[in-house]
Amino acid sequence: MTELLIVFVVNDGVQLMDIAGPADVFAEANTLYGRPLYRPVIAAREKNIRSSSGFSLRADLLLRDVSTKCVDTLLVAGAPDAAVRASDPVLTIWLREEAPRARRFGSICGGVFPLAETGLLDGHTIAAHWADVDCVRQRFPAVTVDADAIVREEGALRTAAGVSSGLDLALSLVREDMGERIARDVARQLVLFYKRPGGQLQYSRQKELSPAGRSALQSLQRRIMQQPGAEYSVKAMAEMVTLERRQLTRLFAQETGVSPARWVELTRLTVARSLLEEGRKPPKVVAAEAGFGSVRVLRRVFQSHLGVTPAEYRKRFGKLSLSCSES
Repeated sequence: MTELLIVFVVNDGVQLMDIAGPADVFAEANTLYGRPLYRPVIAAREKNIRSSSGFSLRADLLLRDVSTKCVDTLLVAGAPDAAVRASDPVLTIWLREEAPRARRFGSICGGVFPLAETGLLDGHTIAAHWADVDCVRQRFPAVTVDADAIVREEGALRTAAGVSSGLDLALSLVREDMGERIARDVARQLVLFYKRPGGQLQYSRQKELSPAGRSALQSLQRRIMQQPGAEYSVKAMAEMVTLERRQLTRLFAQETGVSPARWVELTRLTVARSLLEEGRKPPKVVAAEAGFGSVRVLRRVFQSHLGVTPAEYRKRFGKLSLSCSES
């Protein structure tokens, strides 16, 4: 195989991990392959760049000097303020003309914003950081966002959700180019998930609910949040706010975008997540206090919404099981 040029397009304030993480994946792949296959470079409008963490970087190439006919993969790196940063017309024009000439092109984390400005993402389904999903949908209605995806591949387009997801994207490119064995060995050497369990919604706290809508509806929602273990059939909830069941269902759909039963389930999930993160209560107690009734139901809801079991979620996000004094 000939050497593959990987171009990271960056702006001032770039998130360092968006480029350093994937670059290390490519470097390790070169080592395991036995010779350089990938040549990662940084391209920017200016030679000197400062990362969001304060480190100074020097671009290997200026954008005007990049010959995209020689580029294998072009990836736009993100910055923490990408969602609110003003668009760069020069970069937009350059990306619109040059990105499609590469064999593969895409974005990492906030890099989705300058790439979406080009219109190249219109009609496609992409991955975006969970905190940016709503913003992308509002600003670029022609783009479909898979809110739970870590990485999306669609034709020549590759998109990674957020920050560390760039590692997942780089691994997927290595797997595509070099095969499963080398990709697995790279993941093992760098202590990475070869295929990350679950999706990114398990990291999101946007999924927590807060009272919304009319005062009567908010009163009911607060009651559910305070007493998640109570009985909340649609009939029971309708009686609590003196509405017909059809009226309540219609009101929930209009004001919250979900059904009453769905709202209850999501609220109970939020309670269960907090219990698993903050304490060491056994699953049976967590299920009861969150209102799920049984460990089986608790597990089913976690798998359905987050793609992991309650035990896996606690391992990832819970406090240490033993303090220093207890160990």
